[in-house]
Amino acid sequence: MNDPYPHEQVFVRLGPSAIHGIGVFALRNIAAGTNVFPNDQRPIRWVSASELALLALPPFERVFYEDFAIRRGDAFGCPENFNLLTAGWYVNEPKPGEPANLLATPDFQLIASRDIADGEELTIVYASFSSGET
Repeated sequence: MNDPYPHEQVFVRLGPSAIHGIGVFALRNIAAGTNVFPNDQRPIRWVSASELALLALPPFERVFYEDFAIRRGDAFGCPENFNLLTAGWYVNEPKPGEPANLLATPDFQLIASRDIADGEELTIVYASFSSGET
């Protein structure tokens, strides 16, 4: 079997978001049930809040954890290195009162919860990462 080309199974692109800063947008129609980031196989590194407190990080480093980490109890789930952020780490929460179009599996795969239109911003409820609920 040949390895897929780099463009295969790419469903999204980063762009300016009306919700917050940078967002993730569909490059094509995405069917409900699709794993939107099937090639994002990097493990999540878990760092405890007490460990971070001991590091006494300067604000410009601490903000990585506040902006991008998954919060679960006393732990922050992070990419192996913040220089390795993939598009999935940029998914925003929906505007208040609007439903999200992605769900997280217990192993943090992001799945389309409904059909998503070409050009639509992808969103997820951040609390779903912390609770482990989908």
